Amino acid sequence: MTVGAARREGLLDPRTARMVTMRDVARRAEVSPKTVSRVFNDDPHVLPETRARVEAALQELNYVPNDLARTFRSGRARTVGVAVPSLADPFFATIVAAVDDEARQHDLSSVVTSLGSDAGREAELVEALLRTQVSGLVVAPISADHAYLHRWVTRVPTVFVDRPPIGVGTDYFIEDDHGGARAATLHLLDRGCRRVALLGDHETLPATPDRLAGYRAALAERGIADDPALVALDVTDRTRAEAALARILPAGPDAVFSTNARTSMAMMAAVQRTGLPHVGFGDFPMADVLTPSFTVVDQDPEMLGRLAARRVLERIAEPARRRRRKNVLAVRLVERDSCRLAVPDLGVVGAVGGN
Repeated sequence: MTVGAARREGLLDPRTARMVTMRDVARRAEVSPKTVSRVFNDDPHVLPETRARVEAALQELNYVPNDLARTFRSGRARTVGVAVPSLADPFFATIVAAVDDEARQHDLSSVVTSLGSDAGREAELVEALLRTQVSGLVVAPISADHAYLHRWVTRVPTVFVDRPPIGVGTDYFIEDDHGGARAATLHLLDRGCRRVALLGDHETLPATPDRLAGYRAALAERGIADDPALVALDVTDRTRAEAALARILPAGPDAVFSTNARTSMAMMAAVQRTGLPHVGFGDFPMADVLTPSFTVVDQDPEMLGRLAARRVLERIAEPARRRRRKNVLAVRLVERDSCRLAVPDLGVVGAVGGN
């Protein structure tokens, strides 16, 4: 990279035409480099007035971490970072594969990190990825506050996928969570069901409240009261699914809606034993060959990944383009045999649950 290009990127001190370092920031703020590092990494043990002085210096000098600066300086082949909750989840694995494919078509590579389920570690894991040589980022977050990305998004094109950003402005691509849940619930109601139970993932996941709201909207449209006894969240494995159904069955459900593929797979065996019609948000491997085959609200994770990757590449090519856009992808209901089951007698279901 030439000096002129580096200056345009904001990486050079305009007075000396060299890379801005942490020591430069420290001198400007009249603190030690260690204090600058602590402020940059959100260490809470910094006096408010010191933090304000350092943050002002960081902004004035447009400082970025040295390893990211080295990426701009070196001109080496750049990478797209991808951060998703779990690579074991087929939905997120498909997103990762689509991003990687799009990146490779443009002579970029991808590097992936799994965020797991601890929302408190998201910032640590994502920023560790950003401190490598990524030139763009696609992230499916697990936390409910993404303000930690403020200092990054002006330097690294960032696109959220599946879940919208909170506390920071970026492009994002999501599915119609509310509309898909509403359509799934209406489908069961229109087949004669009146006591549709909902089994869901963690309520802290951004999609869960929207899908719960869509479920409740469908009940309201048909004049059916929302019964809390028919709702169970935190259904993330088979043990929890069995326990949730044991609690719900005495309330007399005549169908089941699950809010995502992980919950669907967890509850599958238990729900099939009840003979209740069921539908899940999100397809999953082998859902169409089960007995009965599983009705789903079909998402398109490959398209989500491709669109997110393309937007990142656009932002890399045109860094001055600042307008951020929300993109909501439509979903569709794919009816299979699990919704063609007979609606059971409420008294019989209640009796089974009470035994």
